[in-house]
Amino acid sequence: MADALLIIDMQNGLYDGPEKPFERERVLATLNHLIGRARAAGAPIFVARHTGPAGSPIEAGSPLWQLCPALQVDESRDHLFNKTRPSCFLGTELEQRLRAAQVKELVIAGMKTQFCIDTTCRVAVELGFSVVLPEDGHSCMDTPALKAKAIIEHHNATLAGAFVKLTSAVEIRF
Repeated sequence: MADALLIIDMQNGLYDGPEKPFERERVLATLNHLIGRARAAGAPIFVARHTGPAGSPIEAGSPLWQLCPALQVDESRDHLFNKTRPSCFLGTELEQRLRAAQVKELVIAGMKTQFCIDTTCRVAVELGFSVVLPEDGHSCMDTPALKAKAIIEHHNATLAGAFVKLTSAVEIRF
């Protein structure tokens, strides 16, 4: 059973920007389902926002930086934090907060598969956390080289075993 949930970069500028993430409505519904189950079990929920420098489209406080309004985050009880790199750990207090909450196993979900999801999964394992990755709980956009579906499938296959326990979101328990 997982001890905590980490949702990464579900922000207006990524979710609702000019390039739409693969199966975005389904992924959002999956994340909200995970949030509901974590909350019902009393598991802490951590929510990362990627923050750009002043003047960038995703600078702190800007409309594109805001969390997607349909994401069922409760700012009064969930742990929101800002990051500036693909790793949710670099330059943040996430590791300390997870350790203070005695988290050993962490569910990681959100966006973007090939950047922040991949990096955060690998770093979490290096820091000694067990990671559960819902194969259907992360997304990204098409790139010139690969379609989003192929990127997601590739990262699920690459991360499984060596870095994460790969499973479907409906099988995750808190």
